[in-house]
Amino acid sequence: MNDSEALADREWRVVREDTRPGAMQMALDEVAGETAATGGPRTVRVYRWDPSCLSLGYGQRPETVDWDYCEFEGIDVTRRPTGGGGIYHDNYGDVAYSIIAPKAELPGDLIDCYHLLCTPILDALRSVGVDVDFVEDDVPVIWHPACYLRALHPAHDMVAEGRKIAGNAQYRRRDAVVQHGSITYSVDAETHLSVFDGHDVTPEEFRERVVGIDELTDVSRAEFVEALTDSLVEFVDANEGSWTEEELTRASERVEEKYESADWVRRRPGSKR
Repeated sequence: MNDSEALADREWRVVREDTRPGAMQMALDEVAGETAATGGPRTVRVYRWDPSCLSLGYGQRPETVDWDYCEFEGIDVTRRPTGGGGIYHDNYGDVAYSIIAPKAELPGDLIDCYHLLCTPILDALRSVGVDVDFVEDDVPVIWHPACYLRALHPAHDMVAEGRKIAGNAQYRRRDAVVQHGSITYSVDAETHLSVFDGHDVTPEEFRERVVGIDELTDVSRAEFVEALTDSLVEFVDANEGSWTEEELTRASERVEEKYESADWVRRRPGSKR
């Protein structure tokens, strides 16, 4: 039995595209990890950010954010439990997913785990006509605080026609693994750059690094979301599912105490929170 067959032998649920604020999306990932670690179903899900949101990497400095611009434009800001740089998740242009399971059921080697769980992501992109794979060659950093402008890593960065189209990250907590990722359907270079402060990167430079699905194929966003969801379902043989009321309550509490808290969102590297 290979790794994917072993995963499909467990109890999985799929939560279809779920549209919520960024703080709630991060809280739901965390709560789903607790559910999986305590004997509940494992989760695959696709989600959408509403309003558009800047998610900061765990160790990112708050001064790299243009807070006034985000407030004026109505763009939420939260902080991920995963590392890396900030990502602007456009309500239309970004498609997000998560895969959440007990740590004991996944490969212990980080790269092996990434490559296993990225299988349905690559399959979904290829199914709509995108020629995609993990980056092979070193791609130098342009501006470190922005995730899509960092040096690309062969463990978790995906490229199409030499440009980044998806990034993936993992964290492990309470005996669970949470892998989430951002897939670019459509590039809004101007806004993606404007949410940050302290750089001189141009939109043209950004577009040379990042590509959207809509530049490579004529599939609609809804069609890609369906393809991605189907790929995740097939990968683990997931049953239709939804959040329980208890999970939603816990996630709402986690939003208030953590993911919307200034102590978390505007934390400085090295703080214990």
